[in-house]
Amino acid sequence: QVQLVESGGGLVQAGGSLRLSCGASGGTFSRNKMAWFRQAPGQEREFVAAISWYGGIRDYGDAAKGRFTISRDNAKNTVFLQMNSLKSEDTAVYYCAADSHTSGTISADADEYEYWGQGTQVTVSS
Repeated sequence: QVQLVESGGGLVQAGGSLRLSCGASGGTFSRNKMAWFRQAPGQEREFVAAISWYGGIRDYGDAAKGRFTISRDNAKNTVFLQMNSLKSEDTAVYYCAADSHTSGTISADADEYEYWGQGTQVTVSS
C-alpha cells in the first residue's frame, strides 16, 4: 500500500510560482510511475504531468506545457511540480498519484493510477 501526501499549495498572485511536493511511503517509490492531476470546482479531473520511475520520460497536459516541470527524487521518495507563470485558471486542488505497475509507460489517464493523495489547494489571484 502506498500513501501519498501533498504539500506546497497556497495562495499566489498571477504570474507567480509555487512548488508542490508529494511524499510517498509504503511500496517501492522508485519503481512507481508518478503523476499530478488537478480538479477545479465543477470541472472534471485534469491531467497535469507524469514522470517515469527513473525520471527519463515526462509528459505534460496542454495547460502545463512550457510553464510546469515535474521531477522526482527517489532517494527522498518525493515527486515535485514546479509551477511558474501561474494563471487564475490554474486554481484547483492538485492531486499526486502513483502507478505501481512496472510494465507500460506513463499515462495521462487517471484510471491507470491506483494510489492518490488527499490533494493540496492552489489558488491564483488575478
